[in-house]
Amino acid sequence: MQRIAQVIKVRPEKLAEYRELHRAVPEPVLARLRASHIANYSIHLLGDRLFSYFEYHGDDLAADLAAMADDEATREWWKTTDPCQEPVPEAAPSDWWTPMERVFLME
Repeated sequence: MQRIAQVIKVRPEKLAEYRELHRAVPEPVLARLRASHIANYSIHLLGDRLFSYFEYHGDDLAADLAAMADDEATREWWKTTDPCQEPVPEAAPSDWWTPMERVFLME
């Protein structure tokens, strides 16, 4: 199992919309996450930063993420959520959600 932590900014004027969208994530989007071996997925907010955490239980994260990107329901979901977000200044040019370094783990 891999633990994945990422960060992105939420646009302040879109925060209420972002919260409302996540009160009712479409079931096909959740089903695709599960089919991509993703569990214990959560998003947290501090100021204008969103922090996400999930556990990946598959064997090929890149392939499972590609399957998500190919999923029509997920693409439609991203069309509604992406305008609420912007990469953090620390993001690489190819990042949307930016990976975070784990500095501590207690199991």
